[in-house]
Amino acid sequence: MNQPFSYRKTFLLGFGFFGISLIWPIFNNFVPIFLKEDFALSATAIGFIMTWDNYLNMFLQPVVGERSDRTRTRFGRRKPWMAVGAPLAALFFIVVPLMRTPTGIMIAILLTNVAMALFRSPTIALLGDLFPSEQRSKANGVINLMGGLGSIAAFLVGGMLYKLGRITPFIFGSVVMVSAIATVWAFVHEPQAPAQEEKQKSGNGFFNNLNEVLRSSDRSGLFILLAILCWFLGFNALETWISSFGKFTLGIDEGRMAIYTSGLALMFVLFAVPSGLLATRFGRRRVILTGIVGLSLLFLYGLIVQNQWMLVSFLIPAGFFWALINVNSLPMVYDVGGNARIGAFTGLYYFASNIAAVGGPQVVGILIDITGGNYRIMFIFSVIFMILAGIFMSAVKERKQVAVPE
Repeated sequence: MNQPFSYRKTFLLGFGFFGISLIWPIFNNFVPIFLKEDFALSATAIGFIMTWDNYLNMFLQPVVGERSDRTRTRFGRRKPWMAVGAPLAALFFIVVPLMRTPTGIMIAILLTNVAMALFRSPTIALLGDLFPSEQRSKANGVINLMGGLGSIAAFLVGGMLYKLGRITPFIFGSVVMVSAIATVWAFVHEPQAPAQEEKQKSGNGFFNNLNEVLRSSDRSGLFILLAILCWFLGFNALETWISSFGKFTLGIDEGRMAIYTSGLALMFVLFAVPSGLLATRFGRRRVILTGIVGLSLLFLYGLIVQNQWMLVSFLIPAGFFWALINVNSLPMVYDVGGNARIGAFTGLYYFASNIAAVGGPQVVGILIDITGGNYRIMFIFSVIFMILAGIFMSAVKERKQVAVPE
């Protein structure tokens, strides 16, 4: 008999992603505005400050994910990392808007993201721990629905709270994140570690896992990581610069821009679960490719957006197509890695996405300066890398989702 799908367990785990997803929209929407208005920094400098911490995180998150596979406590493998990282991240996040120099903001950003890195991979790895392969797209749809609700809360509530003071969205994000992670800690019970994991060699670390993917005769693991790298390059550039595009190109104030951007998050929420169900029915690869084609066309449309209503008509379908991609990518990575190395391959997923988090915003910032403040250049950059993602994804061989006996 197949293992029944538990919506209760899935929604409880989703609180972890809700808390994590609440932080980044607040960060991406307001910090670039601080840096521009307070210090008159160039787009190149802003892009660097927004992403410089990810040079460390691209290695820290994979190492933490792999280490969590081999952590042994009475609380489980993942929960100790959550208990340490979440409170520290909340504290440092509140400090970000209090800093009055670019260097101070850089340090606060670094400390926030290092603390986030301590629990992000272990929290997300619970998806692979708790669900068999054939249920992961469906479960990830529910979890991403919760993450999308976190993004909506960040945009809508953060946008309203910003009028009361620049620190208020950051306090809101910190309090809710800690509460959400505490919910996962209290109500989600970790399964026992797979027996085969006990036989792993102690030296089987991040670089060994990466080397295995690079050397494997089946190139699907490499191609899915390259596809992830490319679509996050395109989407992270959009996330970082869309608020600046709205304010400095279209003349929309940052509070209203946050509310408009919530339309993308709302559509992501509405289609997160259907995206997982579609992947279960038609295959993850096909659904992801549909999302890539749709976003590529939307980025081309972005080049002609002239007012707030055209911007809204860009943001809303972008949330739908991003759901098709994002919900189904991590389950494909888990299929490559196997159940004994869920944490390690969660780390590889974040290794690719963190490289994109560094490269996308920084390169687009340089291009904005080179083109004399033309924020539309981000759409050209994003469509190029989305097309590359489609090419790599087309080369991935999807593994059949086999039911696991209970």
